[in-house]
Amino acid sequence: MNIKIQSIHFDADKKLLAFIQQKISKLELYNDKIIDVNVYLKLNNHHNKENKHVEVKINLANHSMFKDAEARTFEAATDIVVEALKIQIKKRKELLLQKS
Repeated sequence: MNIKIQSIHFDADKKLLAFIQQKISKLELYNDKIIDVNVYLKLNNHHNKENKHVEVKINLANHSMFKDAEARTFEAATDIVVEALKIQIKKRKELLLQKS
């Protein structure tokens, strides 16, 4: 699985990149057919403290999934996104098993 992380208009530190890499790589436990993952990190300029925005797009062999979230930290937003994608992956896998 290939994971690409892009921080838009800022430079993410290595600790944050390692954290995201670790969290995203755990999704492979739920589906081993993940081709690649694109992660986008953005800082929104609104006055709300929850201005860290994380978007994740997963490309599977014949399907793609997307989730985004905002939180106080990129780590918290990443946790939200990974949990939601875990649920999506499980539902997709169950749906495919029912069809077979």
